[in-house]
Amino acid sequence: MVKLEATKEHDDGRAVTVTVAPALPVQEHRLPLSNLDLLLPPLDVSLFFCYLHPAPTAAALKEALAKTLVAYYPLAGEVVANGDGEPELLCSGRGVDFTETTAAGGVELREIRLGAVDEGVEKLVPAKKAASVTAVKVTKFRCGGAVVGCTFDHRVCDAYSFNMFLVAWAATARGSSAPPPPAPSFRRSLVAPRDDPTHERAPSTDALIDRLFSPRSAAPPPPPPAAAAGRRSVNRIYRIAAADIAALKASAGPGRTKLEAFTAHLWKLCSRAASSPRQSQCCMGVVVDGRTRMSPGGAMKAYFGNVLTIPYGVIGSEDLRRMALADVAGDVHRWVAEAATGDHFRGLVDWVEALRPKPAAARAYLGGTGGNEAMACIVSSGMTFPVRKVDFGTGLPAFASYHFPWPAGAGYVMPMPSARGDGDWVVYVHVAPEVAKVMEEEESTVFQALENSYVFE
Repeated sequence: MVKLEATKEHDDGRAVTVTVAPALPVQEHRLPLSNLDLLLPPLDVSLFFCYLHPAPTAAALKEALAKTLVAYYPLAGEVVANGDGEPELLCSGRGVDFTETTAAGGVELREIRLGAVDEGVEKLVPAKKAASVTAVKVTKFRCGGAVVGCTFDHRVCDAYSFNMFLVAWAATARGSSAPPPPAPSFRRSLVAPRDDPTHERAPSTDALIDRLFSPRSAAPPPPPPAAAAGRRSVNRIYRIAAADIAALKASAGPGRTKLEAFTAHLWKLCSRAASSPRQSQCCMGVVVDGRTRMSPGGAMKAYFGNVLTIPYGVIGSEDLRRMALADVAGDVHRWVAEAATGDHFRGLVDWVEALRPKPAAARAYLGGTGGNEAMACIVSSGMTFPVRKVDFGTGLPAFASYHFPWPAGAGYVMPMPSARGDGDWVVYVHVAPEVAKVMEEEESTVFQALENSYVFE
């Protein structure tokens, strides 16, 4: 079902917005957010896919979207407050706002500087209404290409969950004869608190949670406006060659993953950017998915929601500069492994339950134990980003990336596979200008500028 909502004129061409509702009626009901969802503040996450001619049409995308929303009905709902003031989902079948527009000036897709995010990418992703969960925007170009952009409320789902939706949406548009992707699971019992939250909880589990999370009322206050203005971030998209990824992994030592090696390298770069006495410490966090930790047998493979924790480490900037990459990677491995356990995630669910309705947040957002004075950055792996599966029937995207210019003081970096499928990485970066400067000026440049010739050759 598609309902015409508004037609407006914008600087980037004529834009028509409609509301795409699920193809079948939804029985209105409320779906509580899980305790792990409640750890997320109101944050919108965007992503976009670039398709050369012939690109998928808006009509085909809307038809497939309506069908896909039957299974993924929470994405067509709204976030409302319950009686305790906590957010929850109103599954009303309201629909997804879908905007179709044309790039201004008759430009071609190849002319958009994708690496310089602040110059053009902002217009390719939709601005979502406050209460809605999802929005979609299709931008058509003179060359026949198009960009499909999506924005979703992070409180409702994580990237893993939204990736499931993207794959299902594309499969529906293709009319694939292959077995459909598994239906999403909204079973809150999978992440429910235990009847006796203190049962078999090790003191070390409680200590780790208290180190990684805190009630928002106990969190350090945000920096004053003058300091915040000095921390304005820039948004970039870089590429990393497969050979450089392999070299980082080799330098990190045996038993270290590519992501651990990448995180260690980034941590050292951040320490070089922390040049002021105010930033004598450097905090690095890593987002860890808990699905396989909570349910090793695969029961949570199709779970739709947030199942995340953010362990971190804090090291003095001077010490970090002197440390070998292998030693830094060993430190990353240690604190990631400490949090990547079922006990930690189960304990975290219980911890949030004991705190409710008071909200909580990850300390890594605020520089960990270093507080607002630390140079802070968070790495979130996008290596499961399904860029090679989002074919809406006209071919694979030439390029795709997340876009997450969040308002937190910490930087945010997300590596993901290149659409070329050659082992290269595309890295979305939202960091302080001094960090981007160090990335671009390092002697053996790992973070290479994303040239259009690389994307559209």
